[in-house]
Formats: sequence, structure tokens, C-alpha cells
Amino acid sequence: MNKPEWFKSSFSSNGGECIEVAANLPGVVPVRDSKDPEGPSLTFSAEGFDAFIAGVKSEDLHQL
Repeated sequence: MNKPEWFKSSFSSNGGECIEVAANLPGVVPVRDSKDPEGPSLTFSAEGFDAFIAGVKSEDLHQL
């Protein structure tokens, strides 16, 4: 299995309250707290993460 290649959004400049995402794993999207890189991560299906991002972009979080 590939190791996650973590990255933060270029919009992450708010003093450290960020998440990191790994987009290099087929079918899944792991997410972790950037302040605790050795801590746990949550893993979402690619479809679930896409739905989350679409909801955030539309600001309609009631769909999630």
C-alpha cells in the first residue's frame, strides 16, 4: 500500500488550525490534524469526500 502524501491547502494561513489531506491513495481520502501529524487520521471514501467538498463550496452543509 502507498504511504499518504500529505498536504495543506494554500488557503491555510490561519495560525495553525488546519487539516492535511492525502490525495494519492486510490478510492480513499485520509484527513488529519496538521498540529498532530503522528496522531490518528480519518479516512473517507473518495465519493464521500467529494460530497463534503461540494457541500462546503455551496455552503449548504445540510446535504451532508
